[in-house]
Amino acid sequence: MRFAIATLGCKVNQYDSALIEARLLALGMERTEFVQPADVYVVNTCTVTHRADAESVRLARRARKLNPDARVIMTGCLAQANPELLAQAHEVDVVVGLGRPGDLERAATGNNTERVMVSNLRKHTAPIEVGTAALEGHTRAFLKVQEGCDQFCSFCIVPIARGRSRSVPPRRIFETLDELAARGFKEVVISGVHLGGYGRDLDPALDLTRLLEMIAERCPIPRVRISSLDPEELTDQIIAIVAGSECFCPHFHLPLQAGDDQILVRMRRRYTTDYFRALVERVLAAMPEAAIGTDLIAGFPGETARQFDEYVKFVERLPLAYFHVFPYSARAGTTATKLSGRIAASEVKRRAAVMRHLGEQKRQQFTAGLVGKRLKVLLERQTIAGEWQGYSRNYVSVLTNGDGRLTNCEVEVEGEFAQRSQLVGRLVNDAPAQPASVPTGTIAR
Repeated sequence: MRFAIATLGCKVNQYDSALIEARLLALGMERTEFVQPADVYVVNTCTVTHRADAESVRLARRARKLNPDARVIMTGCLAQANPELLAQAHEVDVVVGLGRPGDLERAATGNNTERVMVSNLRKHTAPIEVGTAALEGHTRAFLKVQEGCDQFCSFCIVPIARGRSRSVPPRRIFETLDELAARGFKEVVISGVHLGGYGRDLDPALDLTRLLEMIAERCPIPRVRISSLDPEELTDQIIAIVAGSECFCPHFHLPLQAGDDQILVRMRRRYTTDYFRALVERVLAAMPEAAIGTDLIAGFPGETARQFDEYVKFVERLPLAYFHVFPYSARAGTTATKLSGRIAASEVKRRAAVMRHLGEQKRQQFTAGLVGKRLKVLLERQTIAGEWQGYSRNYVSVLTNGDGRLTNCEVEVEGEFAQRSQLVGRLVNDAPAQPASVPTGTIAR
């Protein structure tokens, strides 16, 4: 039997898809691409916006067209938060919520007896599946150390979709890091739904700072990237740990969400714009070439035209490397749906376009600032033209020359010129005498 997986949304979803892939491979199934005919299609959904919801259903329709006799399985955040919506689509065979890997296996093999298998993760705590997870063809791996969220920002459906915050004990984390190192991975992304909440549920309790200290002390992998952190949770101590360690990449993703203090209060965020600005300055004082990215919401209820103009000016002044822009989308079950001051869809779309244009300018400016500098780049693939592409430690796409097999090798590259948001440079150090092995496969447990 052949299966294909389509993944929408964040890095946590990519991690979950890798584990789904590993489980289906272990059943003796064969993986194929989502554009090819398959016996089983799995759509790992996202529900951050209406657009993500619609895309999930569109992928189910595509799967049904590719093979009318295939089993189409929906899982992920939309399946968890709104299974009824997916169950209404005739293209969908089974809806499996989060934290039910055994049910997903049974659905894939046709051994399920229910069409909808979803439990309430706010009431029933599901264990976190941990493994050496990497998508096929990727040289970096994702390690999810935390699941769920207890923050309840007014716009966010994630606490409902992902359930209560829960953490992976350090022992299991380091077992997995050792596995990744043994399989040849040179980079791992430490991820979580609410990473700043790590460890509070453990006994004895820990926090993210202590986990990062332990990783800095004995991580067997040369490059460690930290995924998204809420601004108030990036402490001076964490900044010092990252700045003082050779293994941590100088890259932070800090969701701002809004550029006006009144709107931040309506969102139930826990910082001010002044705090965010000062935090960015502290990071860059410790690591001048660090990349700082963010998430921005455009058109939140009550955001006036004046507030949006100030929002744009605030973001424009910040030394950010990139940002992701989300047009506000009302999510059933969130507090924001009850707020006054809803903005017309056309205006929300316009504001998002303004922010995206600014974001592209920021990305290009950051890349151009690296011309003439030397960067450590983990090469991922060779282009059709024979050049090598990879990512610097501060998360810039880099194109360079090089002979031999250099996949999964970290090399030094001197930036020569910026090609929009990609840095083009020359290889400074010689290629390794023995090319690094390319990590393959995924182990889940």
